[in-house]
Amino acid sequence: MKAIRAFLVALVLSTALVVLAAEPVNINTADAQTLATLEGIGEKRAEAIIEYRSKYGPFVSIEDLVKVKGIGVKTLEKNRDSMTVE
Repeated sequence: MKAIRAFLVALVLSTALVVLAAEPVNINTADAQTLATLEGIGEKRAEAIIEYRSKYGPFVSIEDLVKVKGIGVKTLEKNRDSMTVE
């Protein structure tokens, strides 16, 4: 019975992650917790994104994300399909 329960919990959690991953993260409006779900973006970089937005305004394109200290082209490319600026 415990094995079935553990399986069902794992199934529900994995389904929730797929649903969350299906929606692109709007880097202009997302909070730090949501930004931190992107690959290579932890708490520190998420806060840097928000700080950059506050100082310079919204990102015009996803490519503008590399203007944030600590975020490079590799991180941008890993997340390109998971982000939006709309």
